[in-house]
Amino acid sequence: MKNPLDQFAIKKIIPLELFGYDISFTNASLMMVLGTLGLIAFQAIALRRRTLIPQRLQAFYEVIYDFTSGLLKDTAGEEAMRYFPLIFSLFTFVLLGNMMGMVPYSFTFTSHIIVTFSLALLVFIFVTMVGLLRHGWHFFRLFFPEGIPIGVAPILIPIEIITYFMRPVTLGIRLCANMLAGHVLLKMFAAFTISLGIAGVFPLAFNVLFTAFEFFVAFLQAYIFAILTCVYLNDALHLH
Repeated sequence: MKNPLDQFAIKKIIPLELFGYDISFTNASLMMVLGTLGLIAFQAIALRRRTLIPQRLQAFYEVIYDFTSGLLKDTAGEEAMRYFPLIFSLFTFVLLGNMMGMVPYSFTFTSHIIVTFSLALLVFIFVTMVGLLRHGWHFFRLFFPEGIPIGVAPILIPIEIITYFMRPVTLGIRLCANMLAGHVLLKMFAAFTISLGIAGVFPLAFNVLFTAFEFFVAFLQAYIFAILTCVYLNDALHLH
């Protein structure tokens, strides 16, 4: 693999076609299925024997649960807790996808825009539905907050509308671009280190540090995806 982009290639595992559309089961599909099954298994095992004084796996699960719960409460308020399952699922799915991509010879499905944009579009549609169901037509006051001079409406309203509909685009691109760029750099630095031979000892030390940093980025991007979802949910619940 001399090309650092080869690691993102989609490869068919089970070729399938439906009404002329390619719906093959690919390496990306496999990793997403494994990630989903892994999350379900982790939750089932961690909570199988719940105790007042948690064991290690239960304690780890509770840390993730409390972290996500606190994130949602602090950002969108107590009433947003009814939507906790969505935030928790998104955070853990993106986090696991990012971390699985750090395993050598695996596949990072969060580096593909079709995956990240689909997740972002899901968030966008859900948040918009919450806002409309809660506020009705008053939801559109989001594009023109109360107290703003009517004279700026021709400028402010188009800007707010464009900003709102760009949310799924920016949310999806941010996650995809960060994971893509990080893995490309890791591959390039690794290839450069190998090409140096014995002189690559010092660059190797840098690669180790950069890999640790990439693990941090993997967590950070899952956190950013979750907190932005909470911010959008807060807008839908409370407007301005």
